[in-house]
Amino acid sequence: MTDLKTTPLHALHLDLGARMVPFAGYDMPVQYAPGVMKEHLQCRATAGLFDVSHMGQVILTHADGAQAAALALERLVPADVAGLAAGRQRYGLFTDDAGGILDDLMFARRADDLLLVVNAACKQADIAHLTAGLPDCVVTPVTDRALVALQGPAAEQALDALVPGVAAMRFMDQRAFPSNWGELWVSRSGYTGEDGYEISVATDQAEALARAMLDRPEVDPIGLGARDSLRLEAGMCLYGSDIDTATNPVEADLVWAIGKARRSGGARQGGFPGADRVLDAIKTGAARRRVGILPDGRGPMRAGTPLFAGAEDSAPIGAITSGAFGPSVGAPVSMGYVATASAAAGTTIYGEVRGKRLPAVVSPLPFHKPTYKR
Repeated sequence: MTDLKTTPLHALHLDLGARMVPFAGYDMPVQYAPGVMKEHLQCRATAGLFDVSHMGQVILTHADGAQAAALALERLVPADVAGLAAGRQRYGLFTDDAGGILDDLMFARRADDLLLVVNAACKQADIAHLTAGLPDCVVTPVTDRALVALQGPAAEQALDALVPGVAAMRFMDQRAFPSNWGELWVSRSGYTGEDGYEISVATDQAEALARAMLDRPEVDPIGLGARDSLRLEAGMCLYGSDIDTATNPVEADLVWAIGKARRSGGARQGGFPGADRVLDAIKTGAARRRVGILPDGRGPMRAGTPLFAGAEDSAPIGAITSGAFGPSVGAPVSMGYVATASAAAGTTIYGEVRGKRLPAVVSPLPFHKPTYKR
């Protein structure tokens, strides 16, 4: 445990009685006294505060400005970066030469640069990938700021009371705001399926800002356990579980993250690692697909559960990649990959749990309808 990194809010987590666990090389709160179930429902009902400071914040600049940086980034991601307006944010993927997914990320276009947020476990590799792949850009890891996420239907009310003006933002907006805690970099999106914000704050102001938000009656702290069940209900991928270098964007059902300008016939088609394979898969389809899965009964089908088309079949058609009880759904929910022939919503499949074949139904994603402010 002594070699684990800590976030700027580590002392606050201990003060709040969090149960800490190792995660992506950091000592992180998995839950607080109420427990995962209540924390999950708190976020759905009012608002929850998450420490996501373990994730990587990176600034990408180019001598010729933000548009040049955007065009450069398109050499590494299949998203339409150049078409993104200033003050807006978008989801993207780093692909490799085989069309596999190296990581997923968020990127925002600011007046003079791009701000990227990458996954904690991948951030060092991502920074190296950016540096090697974009020699005409300056890649600057942000090491003096924390990152928190305020999520839930009362997030707007809670944050606007502290940082006036954030209520006017819409889904995927990104802006800088002056505040009592210095300049805040605020985006309006989230990993929970709820309306909410991500707030980047100077390290020395992070705890004060977090305490100010937690002083609001509608806000409680939320740990990694509920973060995982919330994102699963929202149908969102966890890198390393639901997507990795062995999956491509088509089979992962992430074609929407490939901008039309980057697809075959688009103004800037291809040009990203593995483009030929990915664009061909868009045309011809994938042999397997990521789908939602609703197990029958109350027992979750968790990651690694093999899936079969029939109760007596010997060859699996896929496997669960994420699974848990969905508190908002009131039933177990899972995601996984199945052969395309079994990927249609409503298809009955079978998961093998402790030697028994149990029925489940392929379901559309997400399980929980998002509440983003568009």
